[in-house]
Amino acid sequence: MRKLAFAIALIASPVLAQESTFYDYDGSFDDATFGVESAIVGRGLVVDWVSQVGDMLERTRADVGSDVMIFDNADIYMFCSATLSRKVMEADPKNIAYCPYGVFVTEKDGAVQVGYRHQPDGAMQEVQTLLDDIAREAAGK
Repeated sequence: MRKLAFAIALIASPVLAQESTFYDYDGSFDDATFGVESAIVGRGLVVDWVSQVGDMLERTRADVGSDVMIFDNADIYMFCSATLSRKVMEADPKNIAYCPYGVFVTEKDGAVQVGYRHQPDGAMQEVQTLLDDIAREAAGK
């Protein structure tokens, strides 16, 4: 429960409420999630946690008084890079607010997308480049 609360706070944080990049994926949700995980692990990184946002939204839909199904599927793959995290936090310790990093996969009405949240200017642009590389690889772009 504590991890879920952390993930919700991280996702909802106004500090992190920035633009995102979405790449269309020509294939299934499962294939896209496999691609994201493979792109992360292939860089020697470890997926710390998969936030199953789509499942949570669907499970709690009636509880919050909604009849809207937002996604058919939606997961966020959370990970860190010790090397890159150290570099950006040495540049500014407040960059801890952006770790762990996430790449998401969504599916709505059969359309699958892979993407990530934009990072702030400065040292965090190196993280954004990593996120973009992972998302592009996973989406086949």
